[in-house]
Amino acid sequence: MKKNQNKKNAICALNRIFVATAIFILSAASVWANAFRLPNQDPEAIARGDAFTATADDPSAIYYNPAGITQLPGEQISIGAYIISADSKFSSPSGNAKTDTTPQPVPQLYATYTLTNLPLSFGLGVYAPYGLSVNWGNNTPFNSIAEKGSLEYVCVNPVAAWKVSKTLSVAIGPNFNFSQVGLQNALFFSPGNRFNFTGEGWDIGYNAGILWQPDPMWSFGLNYRSGTEITYRGRAGQNFGPPFATSVNSSATLHFPKYVTGGISFRPTANWNFEFDLDWSQWDVDKSATFSATPFGPQTLTFNFQDSFIFEFGATRQLWNGYFASVGYMYSENSCPSTTYNPLIDDADLSLGGVGFGHHGKRIDWMAAFQFAYAQRNVSGGQPSLSGQTANGKYTVFNKALNISATYKF
Repeated sequence: MKKNQNKKNAICALNRIFVATAIFILSAASVWANAFRLPNQDPEAIARGDAFTATADDPSAIYYNPAGITQLPGEQISIGAYIISADSKFSSPSGNAKTDTTPQPVPQLYATYTLTNLPLSFGLGVYAPYGLSVNWGNNTPFNSIAEKGSLEYVCVNPVAAWKVSKTLSVAIGPNFNFSQVGLQNALFFSPGNRFNFTGEGWDIGYNAGILWQPDPMWSFGLNYRSGTEITYRGRAGQNFGPPFATSVNSSATLHFPKYVTGGISFRPTANWNFEFDLDWSQWDVDKSATFSATPFGPQTLTFNFQDSFIFEFGATRQLWNGYFASVGYMYSENSCPSTTYNPLIDDADLSLGGVGFGHHGKRIDWMAAFQFAYAQRNVSGGQPSLSGQTANGKYTVFNKALNISATYKF
C-alpha cells in the first residue's frame, strides 16, 4: 500500500513539474536577459551576493549546487522572475550614447522531489544561465561595430542527488540548452544600410555538485558546469535598400565556458549564516565567431576573451516567526580585453550589491531581493572598423534589478 502511495505521489509530482516547465518555456520564448553570463538565478542567493554554493537549501540549488536538494523534504516547486534594467552610458570625443533601459524579465523555475524511503532526491530546473540584450540605437559613434544584440538561452536541467551519508551529498544532471541570437550593426557604405544575423541552435552539457556538512557550524560546497558550444544556423543579411537587400543561409559557432564555484559557509549560531564563494570561468575558449556566409563572403567577429573570477560574500540573519534578511556583495572581473572590446558585450570589472527580505512558512516560502551593479571602464587600443570608427571611450554601467520568488511545499 505504501509503495503504491509513493508511486502515486511521484507521478503527481512529475505531472506538476511537466505543466510548470511547459508554462515556463512558452513564457520564455520572447524573454531576453542582459549580460553574457547570468549568475543571478534566485533571490535568496542574489541577496547574499550569490554566495550560495555551500548553503544551497532551496530549490534553486539545482543551479547553484544540485547536491543541496537532498536538504529539501517532500516535493517543492519554486517560481521566480529576475527583472533587470540595464543602464550603460558611453562618452568620447567622437560623441555620446546610452542603452535602452526598459526592464527585462527573466523567469526562473525549479522543482524538487525527495524520496521518503531512499536517500535520493530529484530535481528539474528551467532557467537562463546566459543572456544578452543590448540596444545602443542606430546613431552612436560606434554603430558600424555594434547597434543591437540579443541572446536567448534556456537551460532545461534535470538532476539526481544522492545523500551518501549524514554529512555528504553528491549530484549530477544533464543540461539541455536551446538558444537564439540576433545582432545588427551599420555598414560603412552609406547611411541606413545594415548587417544583421539571426540564428538558433542547441547543445547538451552537464552540471554536478558536492555538499559536505561535517559540523552544524560549517558547510562546504562545490559546483561544476561543463563547457558547451552552440552552432547557430540562420540568415545573414546586408541591406542596402530595395532592390539591393539580400540575405543568405549562414551559421556561426559560439563557445560557452565551463565554470567551477567553491564555497564555505560558517554558522556561528542558528540565527547567522556567513558564506564566501569563489567562481572561475574559462572564458578563453571564446576567441572568435565566424559567420560561414554573408552576401560578401565569410565574416569573423573577434573576442579573445580571457578567464575571469567572481568573488562572492553574503550573510543571512534569521529574525522572528520564519522571517529573515540577507545582504551581500560580489565582484566580477571583466573577460574582454580593450583591443577587441565590443559594446554589445559591455563587459567591465563589476561591483554588485544585494539586499533581501523573505519568509519561510509551513507551506509557502517567499523572497524579494534588490541588486545594483556599478562599473566604469576606459577602453583604448581598439581596432577601427572599415568606416574608421572604434569602441574607444569611457563606459559607465549602473544596472538595477529586482528578483522575486515563491516556493510551494506539497
